[in-house]
Amino acid sequence: MTNSPLAGASARPPAAACPQQTATAIITAAHDLLGHLAAGRRIDTPAIRTAMQSAFGASDATGAWDWKIAYEAVEVAQLLFMRRYGLAIHARTADPFERLKLVERIARLAPTQTRRSEEMQAYQQFSTPLGLAWVTGFAAGFLPDELVLEPSAGTGLLAVQAEFAGCSLAVNEVAEVRAALLGSLFASSHVSMHDAAQIHDRLDAAVVPSCIIMNPPFSAALNVDSRVADAAIRHLSSAVARLADGGRLVAITGANCAPDHKAWRDGFVRMQDNARVVFSAVIAGSVFGDCQDFRVWPGIMGNKESHYVTTQRTCHTE
Repeated sequence: MTNSPLAGASARPPAAACPQQTATAIITAAHDLLGHLAAGRRIDTPAIRTAMQSAFGASDATGAWDWKIAYEAVEVAQLLFMRRYGLAIHARTADPFERLKLVERIARLAPTQTRRSEEMQAYQQFSTPLGLAWVTGFAAGFLPDELVLEPSAGTGLLAVQAEFAGCSLAVNEVAEVRAALLGSLFASSHVSMHDAAQIHDRLDAAVVPSCIIMNPPFSAALNVDSRVADAAIRHLSSAVARLADGGRLVAITGANCAPDHKAWRDGFVRMQDNARVVFSAVIAGSVFGDCQDFRVWPGIMGNKESHYVTTQRTCHTE
């Protein structure tokens, strides 16, 4: 999940001054780290530092890169692993639970993201854990050749699940370096840089997905420096409006943005003018343990649970 930049956030790191150059170096480091995943070796701090220094030609002490960017290289390495070995995982077993175990085994080789930059926390740039991304793709039930949109695509760990299923992709990401990453990693896809809370209003009218997968920001909005309580529902509502008739949306939200939550029940009711919620379930907040610390969102995450919501757009006839 990547949130839109916030007003008053700290200055971007020097590496972000040239997004495409930074993205290219991140991908180079990711290919180095991919070797660790392929060999079943845990990616530790020395491995990350070696890969990043080689790719950027300097240490983090010089300001050429920071640990937020390093974690993105680890995430891209996981994406590359899924792209290379996803078919083998599916061929090994037909049982989706066993497949998930294999995916989570790879996810456990990645480090805990404990060295957070101010930008990472201010922008709430916490990507979907690999195992949860796989489950989201499974819930979406991707169909070959359909168009899938991810409005807040981050480093692409959700989007690659759709690519693996043979779908066409449209990915949106407002953060410059991450957008550059997506442009390189999904070169044949439609890549945009809009505020995802207004994705229906901003996106090219020709992009009409039959499926949307998303992990929207829980509590922040573009150019707003304080907590925005209805951030997630705004993202959901705009995404539903963009869906093709009969399309599906699978979203991961905070526990405070659930269909049965008293604060947002009316919002979900209004959403059902265009769609119907067909499934909603609570997931343990511990699944995010390797990518975020819930203490950075006091009072927002409640009982440290997230919510998993599937909706289907209602078909309309002219």
